[in-house]
Amino acid sequence: MRTWLLIALAVAVVIAIVVRRLRGEPLVARDVFGAPVILLGFGVYGLTKLDAFTFTDGLWLVLGSAVGCGLGAVRAATTKLFERDGVLWLRYTGWTFGVWVLSLLVNFGIGFLATMAGAHPDARPVTLSIGVSLLGEALVLGMRAKTTGLPYAPSSESALSRR
Repeated sequence: MRTWLLIALAVAVVIAIVVRRLRGEPLVARDVFGAPVILLGFGVYGLTKLDAFTFTDGLWLVLGSAVGCGLGAVRAATTKLFERDGVLWLRYTGWTFGVWVLSLLVNFGIGFLATMAGAHPDARPVTLSIGVSLLGEALVLGMRAKTTGLPYAPSSESALSRR
């Protein structure tokens, strides 16, 4: 799949997630954990297509992933979990959006530094970076959700039928 298409897909997924969560939405486990898994899969697939992967590439990939996962966890801590209709709901706050912006800036900074240090630009796929960040968010949301004692909302039949 073309790189620009994967980037466009990742950006579309992130925009959809942010818009829905700013409005507030039922917390559906499939939605929380599905997007990171899909984006991680695309990112790892992109890595397998590289002609060469150096030690420098690996170091910057690990650093970027650790920072991205950590910022995703911070982002999750800024969200509001609440009960509606007997199930968990999630709403992003202004702080959450701020952490999204900070995450993007930090990610671009790490990418710039990695490239200046000799890492191949394609060794840090955008889909992988976003997937790792969403995974950090999902893990913290999952832990917070468990402590509430409330159930996740049931999955809807299709994305079009959501509230």
